[in-house]
Amino acid sequence: MPSPRFLQAAAPALLAILLHGTGAAPAAALPGGTPDRATGEAAIRAADKDAGGAGTVGIRLVEVPASRLDDPRARSYIVDHVNPGSTIRRRLEVANSSSEPVRVKVYTGAASVGKGGFTFAPEGATNELTSWITLDRAELELGPRDRETVRASIAVPRTAVKGERYGVIWAQVSSDAPGPRGNVALVNRVGVRAYLDVGPGGDPPTDFTVGKIMPRRTEDGRPRIVVTVSNTGERAVDLDGEVALSDGPSALRAGPFPIVRGTTLAPGDSGEVEAVLGRDLPNGPWTFRLTLHSGQVERTVSGRLTFPDQPGTWGLPASVDSPLGLAALLAVVPALAAVTILWRLRGSRRRKAALANGRPGQDGRGG
Repeated sequence: MPSPRFLQAAAPALLAILLHGTGAAPAAALPGGTPDRATGEAAIRAADKDAGGAGTVGIRLVEVPASRLDDPRARSYIVDHVNPGSTIRRRLEVANSSSEPVRVKVYTGAASVGKGGFTFAPEGATNELTSWITLDRAELELGPRDRETVRASIAVPRTAVKGERYGVIWAQVSSDAPGPRGNVALVNRVGVRAYLDVGPGGDPPTDFTVGKIMPRRTEDGRPRIVVTVSNTGERAVDLDGEVALSDGPSALRAGPFPIVRGTTLAPGDSGEVEAVLGRDLPNGPWTFRLTLHSGQVERTVSGRLTFPDQPGTWGLPASVDSPLGLAALLAVVPALAAVTILWRLRGSRRRKAALANGRPGQDGRGG
């Protein structure tokens, strides 16, 4: 075993491990059937009676950078990092699943991230990113059950400054005449979001932390869990996940319950996500396990919570298990292994030095 003196000398490094140890790429085709999630909807749902027979039209990505094949966000959105002066290209598919022909307008639109959401600008609004995007089709005539490909090219100027930009590639259908509820023609659109980061070097880090976890009951008595999240990385995050309950009254288990989607946080921003649970759940106490993720980044938190009795009220903040527990355990093993290796190397050097000087080794037997 290492000597006490050596372990004492290695302690600061071991403590540090415990506390802190925790260009345009080619694109690859996506398999068929990948759902479009650009606006939180799978497709435009334009009922025949409201949109002059528009039926159902959808748009989805059909290729993704090879370096991001394992990133769920990049399979639904244009998510990439490029150097100034680079050009990237993507193919999108627009499909008509109705039994009637439709005319689809395809165009780019501005967007922004702030106040906990991805905000779509009105039609006609542009920004820096939209000025870089060129589409090879502006309008499509789709027959029944028809689909066609639109190619997008994003050319980033050499003078572009560092930072992430946001936009949307829209597919839009409109009724030919005013709808039955008014004298304005109905317009429905769905799109693919674009999150394009520009800057020298590699992709900036994506990260977020989970803060306070609060149980509450809504005005109609349904239990909810509200979670504060902070974006600590350098790219926007779209939060998704679930929460499961166990060890409740009479050993009850419940869930998992999905996190309500729609929270997008810009770098440096904080916001809230929530899960709506079953109305008939008892107050608890419960053991919860919360998992949140954005793309490939995932955070899991567990602990205990109790829901309040009265509708419209908040309970006490959840007690959270120490995040250092498992992380510290996982860090100790390689840290101790490193200390042991260093100690053995040190002993080996001493023995070699002793032999070179014609003296016996430390064990008194030479060699």
